[in-house]
Amino acid sequence: MPSVLEATVLMRFFRSRFLIVTSLSFAVCNAADQKELTLHQQVDALLKSTSTRFEDNAAPLCDDATFIRRVMLDLTATIPTAARTRRFLADKTPTADKRTRLVTQLLGTQAYARRMQYLLDWILMERRTSENVASAPWEAYLRKAARENRSWSQLAQEILADGGADPKTRPRSRFYLDRDFDLVVVTRDVGRIFLGKDLECAQCHNHPAVESYLQRHYHGLRAFLDRSYLYTDAKTKKKSLGEKAEGDVTFTSVFDDSKGKTDPRVLDLPGIPDPAGTLKQYVTKPGKTQRGVPKYSRRGQLGVAVTADSNRAFRLNIANRLWAAMLGRGLVEPLDLSHADNPPTHPELLDLLADALHEHDYDMRWFLGELVKTKAYQRGREIAEESAEMANRNFAVGLLKPLSPEQYAWSTMEATGFLDSVRQTIRKKIETEAKSSKDTDGTDKNASALATDKADTQSDSESKVEEAVDKAVAGHIKTFIVQFASDGGQRTSFSATAPQALFLINGPLVRKWLKPTSTNLTGRLSKLDDSSAVAEELYIAVLNRQPNDLEKKEVADFLASTSDRSEAIEELTRVLLLAAEFRFNH
Repeated sequence: MPSVLEATVLMRFFRSRFLIVTSLSFAVCNAADQKELTLHQQVDALLKSTSTRFEDNAAPLCDDATFIRRVMLDLTATIPTAARTRRFLADKTPTADKRTRLVTQLLGTQAYARRMQYLLDWILMERRTSENVASAPWEAYLRKAARENRSWSQLAQEILADGGADPKTRPRSRFYLDRDFDLVVVTRDVGRIFLGKDLECAQCHNHPAVESYLQRHYHGLRAFLDRSYLYTDAKTKKKSLGEKAEGDVTFTSVFDDSKGKTDPRVLDLPGIPDPAGTLKQYVTKPGKTQRGVPKYSRRGQLGVAVTADSNRAFRLNIANRLWAAMLGRGLVEPLDLSHADNPPTHPELLDLLADALHEHDYDMRWFLGELVKTKAYQRGREIAEESAEMANRNFAVGLLKPLSPEQYAWSTMEATGFLDSVRQTIRKKIETEAKSSKDTDGTDKNASALATDKADTQSDSESKVEEAVDKAVAGHIKTFIVQFASDGGQRTSFSATAPQALFLINGPLVRKWLKPTSTNLTGRLSKLDDSSAVAEELYIAVLNRQPNDLEKKEVADFLASTSDRSEAIEELTRVLLLAAEFRFNH
């Protein structure tokens, strides 16, 4: 018979074993349950688990007016029209269903492709001017890729491999050529933009402040590029990249004179040696009048190496950048400085996002659709003051995001009614062309381009219209970029300047859009006698919400205080366009 002490020990032993088995069973079941959840559900579950008081500190979901404005800015680069806003607000479908339906609709539009063009250009080129590759074909390349839903990994491979010699693919070489293929700049930007690691300070020695950024990491990336050079065609004067078939990368630390040599490699992944028999072997030997084309291209391996399944930095970086674009702040900030001393605010969440994106073959359309379906994305901004810090840290409240120059331009044109005028003109032109193109038997060659109500053809017709609209307003977009763009890449900070304010107050472009016409906003408002109706139309068109009683009174008082009603309406519209509520996505 065991003693009392022995019996107690045995009981505790068996009880602990039972608890372990039970815990493991629960963990397995929970993992299985998690797999059955959609990504947006998993995101919200993870964020909720960050704090026992998460729900107490979290803001409720935003109202429909805020949501339609927010999601259209993020997925189409512009605010909704007044008519679309009214339809959405009047829709009595359950909130979750109608929001999901709207997201699905937006992701299939030409406007989504346009928004992705802007976002990808912002990430990849960081507002650089066009020097060697025209911006128009580069933008067309990005937009086509977004329209086809080309994956981020495919885009990375295409961009990092192209040297600009082939006219058909030359646009994607802009990443290299409009950096003048400066090896220091290009190597740094490959690390920053595709890996989220700024290795600039590791050129001459291991990084003095970031322990994990090593000199061999920088030179491992550089080794992919070091044999390439900028070549100028003597006849066309066009620049492209040539490449040599030999050349190794060696480096010396300025701190301790230690030396190193490296094959091309991505961070701590294995090096990629040249295949046997390729040294000094050429398809075209370099010369003054001919561009070097080696039998084996090291640069051609960079995209494949960067996007390899074994390279987690690639998926973590793009997941973080897309999260920042939608949620207003990266899980890692700054976006290009990921390391152990600057960890993600939510490591498990970033891992979840990165792995989900990887499992879906870097499908950005699917990924963004999931992000905007999260409660984190759809939360409002009304929270208790004492919980603000925790709510902001845990994405339990909607964060303010300054409009990009492109979003600002499109939204201003949409709010003033200028875009509606452009669209009407273009639709009328397409209809006229379609009527004149009928066959002698009366059949319409362009019937699909005219259909506006049938579900099967609506997308095609609207895409055609939107493409024409894009071309018509391209100059206006560039004007806003000049005025409102800051140097550098994807950022979540905001700064305003006096010239920007003067551009909006006195600039000829905005003044022109505010002059009343038969189709624009101020023209519509001038036809309304009731001040309350003026206020409602104004606020719906510009801020995508109904005015409150105080705002209605302020509009009525202002209109009553002036003898020039038309001028007063212009001024009211301008004031709302200048408001912080319009300048930010909230």
